[in-house]
Amino acid sequence: MSGVVPSAAAATLVVMIALWVRSLATRDVTAVDVFWGPGFTLQAGIATGVHGNFSVRGALLLGLVGVWSLRLAIHLGRRSVGRPEDSRYARMRAARPEGFPLWSLVWIFGLQAGLMTAVALPLTLGLGGGLDAPWGLLDAVGAGLWIVGFLFEVVGDHQLSVFRGDPGSAGRVLDTGLWRYTRHPNYFGECCLWWGLFVIAFAGGAPLWTIASPLLMTWLLLRVSGVALVEETIGTRRLGYVDYKARTSSFLPWFPGVRS
Repeated sequence: MSGVVPSAAAATLVVMIALWVRSLATRDVTAVDVFWGPGFTLQAGIATGVHGNFSVRGALLLGLVGVWSLRLAIHLGRRSVGRPEDSRYARMRAARPEGFPLWSLVWIFGLQAGLMTAVALPLTLGLGGGLDAPWGLLDAVGAGLWIVGFLFEVVGDHQLSVFRGDPGSAGRVLDTGLWRYTRHPNYFGECCLWWGLFVIAFAGGAPLWTIASPLLMTWLLLRVSGVALVEETIGTRRLGYVDYKARTSSFLPWFPGVRS
């Protein structure tokens, strides 16, 4: 098991460096986001290969991660086709016109490789150990969390895509469907999904301390790259967002009029 995490991390870093080289030619680092999902499938697959004992629970985890990552990669890939560099990265590039290439290697591609390796620990350490423990209630709880999270992501992203595709929605706020109950259904779904994966891995024998993975993901979604980042500027771009924010839960789905 000792070689599983370094092997998975090394493979991820190789791909990140390749994407970085590509970004030098295209002057666009958005592809790093498209690889975010598949990177976890890569790490989980390497862990399984290094261990060499493919259990039923391991197959379930690989399948769940694979479905999620493929869906996310397709969604983000389609969204980026024909568009300029993501505005977040464009602002970073503008702030460092001279040293951005090297800076991006460390703080975009390298940092995401490190975060991916940390978040994937329940998968890599669990799959590296075989996950052969008997099936039980925790597996059902984990699968339920994953299903809820995946549905929130898929439905939330679909509703947002339809809204953005409507010319009449320009400048307005999406406050129907799942977006009526949480301002960030896709981020809430991502959080549930990773807690579900951890619970299944833990039920199979992954170390308890790998709970740091879903805790880290929750923190990232709430305070760093998710809710906090989106809401920095959206109030100036969307009419009525202040009112929407006042009546709609920020993260946990709840009835309109009560914030959480």
